[in-house]
Amino acid sequence: MIEIKAPSDFEYAVRPWLFLAGSIEMGNAEPWQGEIVSALAGFSGTILNPRRDDWDSTWVQSITNPSFYQQVTWELDAMERADLIVMYFAPETKAPITLLEFGLFLGTGKLIVCCPDGFWRRGNVEIVCHRFEVPILPDKTRLITAVQGAFNAK
Repeated sequence: MIEIKAPSDFEYAVRPWLFLAGSIEMGNAEPWQGEIVSALAGFSGTILNPRRDDWDSTWVQSITNPSFYQQVTWELDAMERADLIVMYFAPETKAPITLLEFGLFLGTGKLIVCCPDGFWRRGNVEIVCHRFEVPILPDKTRLITAVQGAFNAK
């Protein structure tokens, strides 16, 4: 499995593409993405990871900031083009951007959601997943198993 981090080009990367959406909280959330990357090391495909090594939390979050604009558009492009989107709601976070992305990509048929107990809006996420028939998993262990199964099926 190849990992490509924002804002690197992924246009010619090996398919299938997995996007890692979820809690980052300006770099304050645990680096859960590394667990997924490690668990998929033996698989073929590409992981699109928005958690960039050179993130600068002082960036003004505005369309007029070229670095911020590049980050957000990279993420949106990657999610639109991904074959599968993993969405992880870390219990210690609010994840407002993840909730936004959750709404944006609900109807795509490519979401696998992990929302453990303790996430402040778990009930809302559960109900929306139920209504839209999106798989929802209670912990990262089951999430990893589900993603590995999805890649075995490809």
